[in-house]
Amino acid sequence: MSRMSVSDLLVRRLTTWGVKRIYGYSGDGNNTLLGALRRAEDGPEFITARHEEGAAFMAVGEAKYSGGVGVVTSTQGPGAVHLLNGLYDAKLDSAPVVALVAQQSRSVLGSDYQQEIDLHNLFSDVATPFMETITVPEQLPMVLDRAFRAALANSAPAVVIIPHDVQQAEEPDLGQNHGEVVTAAHWSFGHMVPLESDIEKAVEV
Repeated sequence: MSRMSVSDLLVRRLTTWGVKRIYGYSGDGNNTLLGALRRAEDGPEFITARHEEGAAFMAVGEAKYSGGVGVVTSTQGPGAVHLLNGLYDAKLDSAPVVALVAQQSRSVLGSDYQQEIDLHNLFSDVATPFMETITVPEQLPMVLDRAFRAALANSAPAVVIIPHDVQQAEEPDLGQNHGEVVTAAHWSFGHMVPLESDIEKAVEV
């Protein structure tokens, strides 16, 4: 039996969040994720667009009309750049979207490697609620959970950046180890309850 990867863990976490569809365009940067989606028996359906920009708009449409979170994925470099129009639409129309963006392997970052761009600067204005790069496998559940919560709480796009080698790494044994933050794949809307004094004033009217 082949070992499970971080990408398999990612797909299971997305399923726990209730994600039914992921929009995107395949590339060398996110093929590991797409392979995990194909292996998953009950995971989200991958819907291929002809361009990353179109995929981003499809995810925005999902968020606007389903009441849930739209999810889009792209490879690094130009593929990531193409997400911007759709993510700005999500920001300006207050739609919760999570973008799963690939990045070159950690060992080559900073070397001007092929299609390596500064993704944090690229998305800094559009992903204001949350943006993070997963640097170790153990970080994935926490970062993904925070991205979904930020997107839902702020009705805005959040970005999760996943380097190639992290996607391909062996799935970690998660527990309560020192230095690990354990989170749950759940979020609830807050409910405002009026003060009793305010209710009494309303009754007096």
